[in-house]
Amino acid sequence: MNRRKKIKQLLEAHAKKANAKLAPKSNKPKYISKADRAKLEAEAAQELVTPAE
Repeated sequence: MNRRKKIKQLLEAHAKKANAKLAPKSNKPKYISKADRAKLEAEAAQELVTPAE
């Protein structure tokens, strides 16, 4: 690989990363671990039980 090609490749890679950061985020929901999901579910169940008393 010659020097010019190597430099061009690096600059293109940096530009691609910069554009990716500026791009709008997808509507994909943020990942929630299984333990966190269980904790949230337990809290929701507890809230349902507490107001009934």
